Amino acid sequence: MADLSNIKEHAEVIGADGVHVGTVDRVVGDRIKLTKEDGGEGHHKGHHHYISGGLVATVKDGTVRLSANADVAITFEEEEEGEEAAN
Repeated sequence: MADLSNIKEHAEVIGADGVHVGTVDRVVGDRIKLTKEDGGEGHHKGHHHYISGGLVATVKDGTVRLSANADVAITFEEEEEGEEAAN
């Protein structure tokens, strides 16, 4: 896992494939809180989702790159209570 203290607000979060996953709102514990604008679809839309810090491969030049491709990483997004988001 990369050093989460290097992650800044508004950094772009991308998958290993370079596809946009979200935008950092802030780091909370060992998770990245994404902005509401990246809050998913349907009943998951309009609220914050979280990405586990364990998925972070690198933090460089204001970009957070995950170790999984974007389409896989979003299946691991968590709700605020820590539950995984069902797609």
